[in-house]
Amino acid sequence: MLQIELTTQLRRMRSLLVFGGLAALIIIAGVSEAPKAGGKGGPATFSALNFTESGLNFVDPVLLGLVIALLGSIIGGSDREWGTLRYLYVRPVSRARLLAGKWWALVVCCALTMVIYMGFALATGAVFFGWHPYHRSGAAALSATHALVGVLEAGGYVMVCLLSLGSIALALGLLLPRSAEALGVALAFLVGSAIGDNISALHDVVVVLPVHYWQRYSNLFQSGSGGLALGLGVQAATMVVVLGAAYVILARRDPAA
Repeated sequence: MLQIELTTQLRRMRSLLVFGGLAALIIIAGVSEAPKAGGKGGPATFSALNFTESGLNFVDPVLLGLVIALLGSIIGGSDREWGTLRYLYVRPVSRARLLAGKWWALVVCCALTMVIYMGFALATGAVFFGWHPYHRSGAAALSATHALVGVLEAGGYVMVCLLSLGSIALALGLLLPRSAEALGVALAFLVGSAIGDNISALHDVVVVLPVHYWQRYSNLFQSGSGGLALGLGVQAATMVVVLGAAYVILARRDPAA
């Protein structure tokens, strides 16, 4: 299932355009900020490491979330839309195997998304802003080695966060009639969570939502890794609940009907 999903999804023009667009966005950002190198355009222009971390603040959660919600909803709903879901059950392919294969394909897509972002951001930043220590306002700069470790840890943390949203989109894709509907619901959840996170009156609600914890990676460049364990726990709990619910629903009905 995993090999089939990856071969099918990653070769599609839609997926190639999404990944290409992400890479192009990073390069365009670097080119536009290049004349401001040396800190003239803010913290992002001090070094490649600053550029990469600042870029995460810009693309996370909405832009990266859009990429993963799109991929997750397509992976979840593709078999139904192509009319191949019935044949998977006839082979037979169990619900558990179907869900597991699609989820692992989503894991690969999340990892690939972050590799593309991190690779292009670091390379673009190194070309336009140089490989220098990580600049911190009001504090001593972090060495390039220390900051690189922090950037890679931040990338891993963001990948897990994206995987939680992707799991929601994947489950919706499996359960709703069309991938477009799953994408719409997943994006509404993402945008609604991001907006609600800035409304203090909704704090008791958004604190249980995974998006609330997405940008805690910034602690890696200030006070350490505080809050990341809780964030990872919430992402993991979200995936378990969502995928568990999807499996129970699939086990009780024929989604190909």
